[in-house]
Amino acid sequence: MKTVLLGFASAIALSACTTTAPPPAASPPASPPTAMTGAETPSSYTKAVHATVRAERNFADTRDFDFAQRGFVATREDKLITNAAGGTVWNLGAFNFLQAAASETVNPILWRQGQLMAKHGLFKVSDRICQVRGFDLANITFVKGDAGWIVIDTLGSVETAKAAYDLVTEQLGARPIVAVIYTHSHTDHFAGTAGLVKLEDVRAGKVAVIAPQGFLSAAVGENVISGPAMQRRA
Repeated sequence: MKTVLLGFASAIALSACTTTAPPPAASPPASPPTAMTGAETPSSYTKAVHATVRAERNFADTRDFDFAQRGFVATREDKLITNAAGGTVWNLGAFNFLQAAASETVNPILWRQGQLMAKHGLFKVSDRICQVRGFDLANITFVKGDAGWIVIDTLGSVETAKAAYDLVTEQLGARPIVAVIYTHSHTDHFAGTAGLVKLEDVRAGKVAVIAPQGFLSAAVGENVISGPAMQRRA
């Protein structure tokens, strides 16, 4: 139980001092592109690469969009998820620009991927499993147990986690959360815990918090020890 409580506490404390490191930069192309003439003007090299991509890929095949929409139940009407001070924590409408045709400056594959990833809301995966997607960097999964919800990963903030749980409750009815599972120590998978359950309920044994062995050490190592350097790099 001590390890479980430490894991819960770290989910709250570490969220204030963490950041997500950007992916490593892609390798440069074999032939360097010509100079850009403006922020929204792609080079001739970029245009040629994108033309090749459009010719090689079957963009008329929209099955991926059907797959991404499968099981959709509903989403929030208010696209802004805010904190107590009224500040925006997450904006569900931030990627609405992707509904338009791909920009000439963006690889068409990346634009299409962005369109797929921008879909947000509550999705039914199976009779007992649902997910809220697009409310944070990660997805939050709700497994319907006999006594209540088992939550897998809790998103990256109290506000987004609460918004996800509120949507599930609104659409599927009120059920308590009886267990929370952290799959790993990235903050978008544990930092929203306090938006779902109370520490006193964990202490009282009403909610189980389950994490991988070494979770606390990994979370501190990444988000406290390495966090400042990661933030400066970002």
